[in-house]
Amino acid sequence: MEKRKAVLIILDGVGDRANPQLNYKTPLQYARTPNLDNIARKSVVGLMDSIAPGIRAGSDTSHLNILGYDPYRVYTGRGPFEAAGLDMDLEPGDIAFRCNFATVDDDMVVIDRRAGRIKEGTDELLKDIDRMVIEDVKIFVKPGVEHRAALVLRGPGLSPEVSDVDPHDTGLKIHDAKPLSAEAEKTARILNEFVKRAHEILKEHPVNKKREKEGKKPANIILPRGAGMVPHLKSFTEKNGLKAACVVGTPLIRGICKLAGITPIEVPGATGGYDTDMVAKMDAVLENLRDYDFILVNIKATDIAGHDMQPLKKVEVIERIDEAIGHLSENIPDNVVLILTADHSTPCTVGDHSGDPVPIMIYASDTRREGEAFNEISVLRGSLRILASDLIDIVKNHTNRAEKFGA
Repeated sequence: MEKRKAVLIILDGVGDRANPQLNYKTPLQYARTPNLDNIARKSVVGLMDSIAPGIRAGSDTSHLNILGYDPYRVYTGRGPFEAAGLDMDLEPGDIAFRCNFATVDDDMVVIDRRAGRIKEGTDELLKDIDRMVIEDVKIFVKPGVEHRAALVLRGPGLSPEVSDVDPHDTGLKIHDAKPLSAEAEKTARILNEFVKRAHEILKEHPVNKKREKEGKKPANIILPRGAGMVPHLKSFTEKNGLKAACVVGTPLIRGICKLAGITPIEVPGATGGYDTDMVAKMDAVLENLRDYDFILVNIKATDIAGHDMQPLKKVEVIERIDEAIGHLSENIPDNVVLILTADHSTPCTVGDHSGDPVPIMIYASDTRREGEAFNEISVLRGSLRILASDLIDIVKNHTNRAEKFGA
């Protein structure tokens, strides 16, 4: 029995609801998708719940579940995955946060949570902040894309059970981190002291003085949120017998993959935004299939359009995806199983994640041919109605790698 390889393509947040701007169709229904629909006609199709019916999944918890890691056991917060995605050195017991560079006034009221979407100079801003020591805790900070950064606390007696400093909106004062358990009192104290000291340094920094002279908003504070303890994830390859890689543009998903021992493949032009080079991602898959048994691809732009509540933009992104999938399907070897789905729904009418199930299709040369088109309604004629936690076992079945249960 020939063992096959697999490519799993996650169209981030592609699931949606009926939209009045699209004649009450979903963006997937409304978009012209000849290549996706052609694959659907040769595939097993259906719906998948990211966690369980009605549960609103984050991109972090849903990807963990898709990859076979129980998010209820291993997930304490988003921070560790963001930090890992930025290639920060992490140790068991570290507490990590995702952060924004932001702008506050003299009363610590947030004027802009993204500091004018600062695009340069953040590495300079962090030089006097990175490796700060407070009490017996070492603090590491690394810039991400634009206004984003990650923060890691390393020391004894720390806990991820602290509230966010980020108020998550403008016009509000920054929050004091609060301990959510007795074990987290030290962490909250250290975090609040760090934010205070960092603000004193940043507000006088030459990069910010220059920005103010140019009429730009200064990045004069760092707002941590999403605290989490670095989890131990058993190697995906060890768990599943699949040598794995990923092609992703966002630090969050890259970090999840890294912590799971899945090798990130660097792709020039893979930005994690609207401008990401989707064809380059597909070329990276084709170029690396000889070296890996399983490749995960994440395309983020559909999720961004959902959050932006722009259904026509989402349609445009889907049609670009369809072209890239056409390029992949024309060149992919016959012995590769192709799976397309989403990590969650991000309806344009909501502007955030929802608990709606997402479409899924699985193609191999000998799969049962159930589909008609790739959208939330057409896939209902198929046989699949699964949880994301089932997916890797189903993939191993279609790649002829599943172990027999019984004699």
